Amino acid sequence: MLAATGLAAAQSAPAPTPGDAAFVIFLKGTPIGREQVTLARSSSGWIITSTGQTGPPVDFGITRFEMKYSPDWRPLEMKLEARLKNQPASVATSFAMTTAINEVTQSGRTASKEDQISAKTLVMPNNVFGSYEALAARLSVSAAGAEIPIYVVPQTEVKATVRAVSEQMLTGPGSPLATRRFELTLQNTGAPLDAVVVIDDKLRLVRFEIPAAGLVVVREDASSVATRAQTTRNPTDADVSIPANGFNLAGTLTAPPGVAGRLRHPAVVLVGGPSPADRDELIGGVPVFAQLARALADAGILVLRYDRRGAGQSGGRTESATLSDYADDVSAVLRWLRKRDDVDTRRTIVAGRGDGGAVALIAAGRDKSINSVVTLGAAGSKGGDLILAQQQRVLDGLKLPAEERQARIELQKKIQAAVVSGTGWQGVPEAMRRQADTPWFKSVLTYDPAEVLLKVKQPLLVIHGDLDAAVPAGEADRLAEIARSRKKAPPVELLHIPDADQKLSSPKVAAAIVDWIKKLAI
Repeated sequence: MLAATGLAAAQSAPAPTPGDAAFVIFLKGTPIGREQVTLARSSSGWIITSTGQTGPPVDFGITRFEMKYSPDWRPLEMKLEARLKNQPASVATSFAMTTAINEVTQSGRTASKEDQISAKTLVMPNNVFGSYEALAARLSVSAAGAEIPIYVVPQTEVKATVRAVSEQMLTGPGSPLATRRFELTLQNTGAPLDAVVVIDDKLRLVRFEIPAAGLVVVREDASSVATRAQTTRNPTDADVSIPANGFNLAGTLTAPPGVAGRLRHPAVVLVGGPSPADRDELIGGVPVFAQLARALADAGILVLRYDRRGAGQSGGRTESATLSDYADDVSAVLRWLRKRDDVDTRRTIVAGRGDGGAVALIAAGRDKSINSVVTLGAAGSKGGDLILAQQQRVLDGLKLPAEERQARIELQKKIQAAVVSGTGWQGVPEAMRRQADTPWFKSVLTYDPAEVLLKVKQPLLVIHGDLDAAVPAGEADRLAEIARSRKKAPPVELLHIPDADQKLSSPKVAAAIVDWIKKLAI
């Protein structure tokens, strides 16, 4: 589950503030465990200890974890006593300069294992999140591009690359908490995995997240649903709460500045994807939606962005949510928006990024009062086909034999077929099934833009960054072609931005949306 490597440049050793912390562990929006952590400092260095319990499907209990580092964070000694599925297990590890010597006891049997490691590797057993306090300390002196070695006891050493670093403020019921957010790529042996680590100004861990697995480990003082990460604030931003289907969606309304005398404005609702799920759509350290909202507001447009259900300050649960459910949330936002006196209901536009584009199209097919749809980096292929193609590109970038790459593709096909049909899970690792067998993933796999667009009667603007590595530029051409093939097709425009990637942070995006809205008024 963990991996990270990247030797930071020689700097003074980080010195986090010692003390206690309590963490809550969530899986797909459901709390499944807690861990109590203590970081202490002595004359010989640093000591991290923890105890905790994580319920099914992990089913892992920490009786006692203790990790000792030297003053400059060189690993010295680790002891872990735990229960895995109610069976006792223990690991004792001693460290030489580049060697880790393990004694592993499980089911009454003890075995020894020796691994080669980096001199200042971080020691992180799976599911022991207290050990991530060392990662928080190391990241505090790391910049984008850095690599950090992590030894996953007692398996192997892996690397993590820091992709982006950004400052953010956590706001909520208590005092604001200044934090830094690190976006990482964990170079696991199977396939790269993206993760997010948030640390505070005391260099302590606040949050660890693996979006693809639905795993979130968050410190208690930052775990309230009323707490959100605020990366930026526009001058005319105002926080709003929107009644949805049994819960409220939390959002930010950005109004045009200096608009006295003008009563009604075109309105754009920004719909994000599952990762990130916050209203600012923070990607690679860039708050994409917050920037887009300001640019559109400066052009006289009212803009609403919101936390996806179950994320940020929004209520609702994610474990049973589908693309259709997220489209229902769009409809709730629009109902609330149209009641405002400053909204021109003849020009209400929904703009969705990534799979938020699919959500926007589904919503438009149901709600004819939506005047237009804008997709940002959305796909034109069926969901299952797109995911297979993405998997193929990842495998092509790995130095694996052709037979192994093909075997992994066949496994991916089997998993997707099992998710859709509900049968055929034999031979699929249980961990993979838990990750894949969700209503949301099934809705993504079965999403077909050609079928959805048959119900969409509104004009469509398709915007795509040609440097998008996740959704190739050809997907935009396919989506526009499908839209134009509709009977009595309303206007469809396609804009490729050659120098933009999936962030679509180019000023050309806002300019294109502004021009599009002007055309709607003709």
